[in-house]
Amino acid sequence: MAQDEAQLTSVAVTGRDAAAILSRLMRRTGSFARRHPLGFVSAVVIAGLIFVTAAAPIVAPYDPTETNPADRKQGPSISHPMGTDLLGRDILSRVIYGSRVSLQVTVVAVLLGTVVGSLWGIVSGYIGGGFDTVSQRVLEVFMGFPALILAMVFLVGFGAGVWTVTIAIAVTRVPFGTRVIRSVVVSVKESSYVDAARAVGASGPRIMAFHIAPQCLAPLLVLATTQLGVVIIVEASLGFLGLSIPPPTPTWGNMLGGAVAALLRPHWPLVAFPGLMIFIVVLAFNFLGDAVRDTFDPRLRGSV
Repeated sequence: MAQDEAQLTSVAVTGRDAAAILSRLMRRTGSFARRHPLGFVSAVVIAGLIFVTAAAPIVAPYDPTETNPADRKQGPSISHPMGTDLLGRDILSRVIYGSRVSLQVTVVAVLLGTVVGSLWGIVSGYIGGGFDTVSQRVLEVFMGFPALILAMVFLVGFGAGVWTVTIAIAVTRVPFGTRVIRSVVVSVKESSYVDAARAVGASGPRIMAFHIAPQCLAPLLVLATTQLGVVIIVEASLGFLGLSIPPPTPTWGNMLGGAVAALLRPHWPLVAFPGLMIFIVVLAFNFLGDAVRDTFDPRLRGSV
């Protein structure tokens, strides 16, 4: 009997904790929405896009690769809300499935590039000296190439595919992550708590992992969110040039490239709807990145 009462009490405590966490989360969400309405709307748009992307097999009305020459080059209609392309494929279905590839490449490339760049920046900024000097010169060489050109060179050497495109774009993001995080580390490593850790005999890797890296999480999050919109543009540009994921797999970029390459005057839904999706997503990522930056910057946070 006592054991049952203890279990009931534990369940009640757990329920109160969950309610408290949910209440705190709602308050913070409401505060974020009031302070940054554009950022909040952008987050909702991105969340909706992620849901549609995950549910693409259910949401998409047609198979995105199924051709139907009898329905080619149709305008928007009830059966095809965004029309059909030159092979009779449903544009709405291709836009939905194209978002899966575009977002996968974008998110993984940003995470990979910023994480590798951040680790590089932490080590370079903490060690300093000759290693830091050589590291910065290497980064300057990388940054001397436009991101699109650097990704194109990589893809010409290794071929087009989901993972090669992802890695190619991630390589272009590494210098930005390294420079931003290094600047944070250079200031943080002179802090008193880092000196205290050295005084008690903490090793360099331990100081970097437990005392410096946590201070880089907020800049890393801001950097990642602000890079998402840029990477969407880079991936779409590569697809437009025919260097991204090859057809028939749909992406927003290769849909635009195929439309322009096929005809001097392309079928307008093939240009309008993928282009509109790129515009909306890039704008949403930019607004969300600005909101996240303002949230984590104490100077901007205090002025709101």
